[in-house]
Amino acid sequence: MDLILWRHAEAKEASGPVADGDRELTTRGLKHAQETAEWLRTQRLPDVMVLSSPAKRAQQTAQTLGLPFKVKTQLGVGASVADLLGAADWPDHPDAIILVSHQPALGRLASLLLAGAEADWTIKKGGIWWFTNRVRHDETQTVLRAVHNP
Repeated sequence: MDLILWRHAEAKEASGPVADGDRELTTRGLKHAQETAEWLRTQRLPDVMVLSSPAKRAQQTAQTLGLPFKVKTQLGVGASVADLLGAADWPDHPDAIILVSHQPALGRLASLLLAGAEADWTIKKGGIWWFTNRVRHDETQTVLRAVHNP
């Protein structure tokens, strides 16, 4: 299984009556999301499922990929590592999964997968960390396949 963690791209600052979940991407954020989406399309992922936070900025980021996506409340602002793992069904889901979500949960999940413990790692806005789960010599391994930043 491939698990791609995609942090939403740069969003406008919250101002006035705009709720955090309604913040939209900036022009720069949209450009970065489109660049990352283009890179992902060149990877030719078969049978990919895209899951997004309900936050508008995350959904706008996911939309740039041009694939259908599902909105999952457990990927929203304030999500935990357990929420992300549950939404992705990691490592049991047979196909590739792209999670479009937020910090600090994405960075903490990356840390858990690579180092075996949650730590406050940062994934850049609009960036992705791509993990693969495989079995070698009867041992399950998690491999960092790529990191891509806009």
